Amino acid sequence: MNSSHNQIRFSDRKSKIDLYQIQQLLNISAFWANNRSIEDLGIAIANSDPVITVWDGERLIGFARATSDCVYRATIWDVAIHPEYRDTGLGSKLVETVLSHPRMNRVERVYLMTTHKQRFYERIGFQQNSTTTMVLYNQPKFNSLSVDVQLQESLGG
Repeated sequence: MNSSHNQIRFSDRKSKIDLYQIQQLLNISAFWANNRSIEDLGIAIANSDPVITVWDGERLIGFARATSDCVYRATIWDVAIHPEYRDTGLGSKLVETVLSHPRMNRVERVYLMTTHKQRFYERIGFQQNSTTTMVLYNQPKFNSLSVDVQLQESLGG
C-alpha cells in the first residue's frame, strides 16, 4: 500500500452502501461474484448483518458480509479487497472486523467457503472442515412447497 492510502476506514453502516460500487468491486476482485445484479445484491445485503465496507477516502476498496443467528452459527460471505490493496493486511483486518462485530463475536461456529484462499483464512484461525461439505442447489420443487406451507400457516393449519 503506498503512502497515498492514508484515509482507510471501516464501516458497518448499510445506509452508506452504494450497490453500484459493490457490484464494481466484486466484478474486478471476485471471479465467483462476477455479474451479480444490483437487485440481487440489494436483497443479499438487506438480509445480511453485519455488512462491512472498507474505504480509502471516498473509494470503496473492500467488502464482506455475514448471516448469523448471533449465538450458534454464522457464515461469512463475499469477502473482497480491491486488487490494488491486496497483500497489505486489509483482508485480514476486514475478516477480523466481521468476526468482532457484536452480532458475531459470541457465535459458536463461523463458516465460510473459499475456492483458493484456504491459507489466508487459516492464518486468521479458520480450520479445514470436511464434515460440512453438503450443498443443496435451489430446485423448483422447493419453490412450490414453500407456497403450500405459507398457505397452510395462513389458514391456521
